[in-house]
Amino acid sequence: MNFYSTKSPDTKYSLKQAVLLGLPKDNGLFMPERIPVLPDSFFEDIEALNFREITFTVCQALLGENLDPESLKGMVQDVFDFEVPAKKVTERTYCLELFHGPTLAFKDFGARFMARLIGHILDEHDVRPCILVATSGDTGSAVAQGFYQVPGIDVVILYPSGKVSEIQEKQLTTIGGNVTALEITGTFDDCQKLVKTAFLDQDLKQHLNLTSANSINIARLVPQSFYYFQAYAKLKHLNRPIICSVPSGNFGNLMGGLLAKRMGLPIDHFIAANNDNRVFYDYLKSAKYHAKPSVETISNAMDVGNPSNFVRVMDLFHQDHHSVCKEITGYTFNDDETRTEIAKVYSDTGYILDPHGAVGHLGLKQYLSKNPESIGVFLGTAHPAKFLDVVQPLISEPVIIPDQLKAVLSKQKKATMLAASFKEFKEYLLSK
Repeated sequence: MNFYSTKSPDTKYSLKQAVLLGLPKDNGLFMPERIPVLPDSFFEDIEALNFREITFTVCQALLGENLDPESLKGMVQDVFDFEVPAKKVTERTYCLELFHGPTLAFKDFGARFMARLIGHILDEHDVRPCILVATSGDTGSAVAQGFYQVPGIDVVILYPSGKVSEIQEKQLTTIGGNVTALEITGTFDDCQKLVKTAFLDQDLKQHLNLTSANSINIARLVPQSFYYFQAYAKLKHLNRPIICSVPSGNFGNLMGGLLAKRMGLPIDHFIAANNDNRVFYDYLKSAKYHAKPSVETISNAMDVGNPSNFVRVMDLFHQDHHSVCKEITGYTFNDDETRTEIAKVYSDTGYILDPHGAVGHLGLKQYLSKNPESIGVFLGTAHPAKFLDVVQPLISEPVIIPDQLKAVLSKQKKATMLAASFKEFKEYLLSK
């Protein structure tokens, strides 16, 4: 399997090139040259498989030409050593809980898989890579944990000052070792722009072997398709059309779902659930895409005004707005609606939503109200304990903090403050 750039489809790259470059030289994004379709027999028996067995089958279809079966199986066994349950919330809605990994966020799937993959494809002659990653919340901690003490790899994480929760900040600024945290005085979009600009800078290219661990990297994107198969396996027995609602920020998660559907997964429809950062919602309504400055919300990981993976979505649908709208419905919800949903769901069911899951649940409810034959699953992207200041006042109950989060709260934050200036950022990287 080779990969192409969304800006120059005729130019092909190997898996190793795509993963280690992060971005193609033309500043597009990598896509697989073809998307394999899994056999009907796989879906007929999928409910009898566990998550690792499902993942190995999907992984082998996508990457089996690049990696031998034993290596793939070893990666899957090591990386996905935690549960992926689908919890019933209401009669027709289920939460696919993606927060049972080491950092309690869905980013553990992509970051851990990518770390293992890079460790596998590097050889002794390769230059030590420096991984740059921008985070709006959970990516940073997952990447830090996934790459911590991986031999031959340095990690630099950029996050927006004052715009991540206290626990999220502690998770990404206390790990140390080969991981450096940069606190940027700006927004996530500023952080993402600094990372993208760095990949195009010739001085940095000459002195540093840069790659990215954001979902702009194909090695981060591919694992985000795996858990949609798990959702189907858990709900298949209900014999009803399945809707997937995705809390959407940089659109890597939604792109992972679309990839899974192209592989044959019988998902009926997708929902892109947005907060007040609604550029994709506006695109669905108008057929025109306009990036905007991000707006700060309580669902901070979705505070993205120019989602990178939009270009992949467009590439997948051949730039056809009508085709996009047939497969994806968009909704947008503000902070007041999100808070109300967290309180209501807890009062009605006892289930605790985090702010991102609440946006996903709102979108799912709205769609299901007009489609009574369907059931739906929304992605629970992070543990509610990561958002104590938002969630606890709404449910009037203490949220149990898992031990791995308690441990980081007592640690000392270590981060370097930088302005959202590429000149300053570049000087910092070269000084390292």
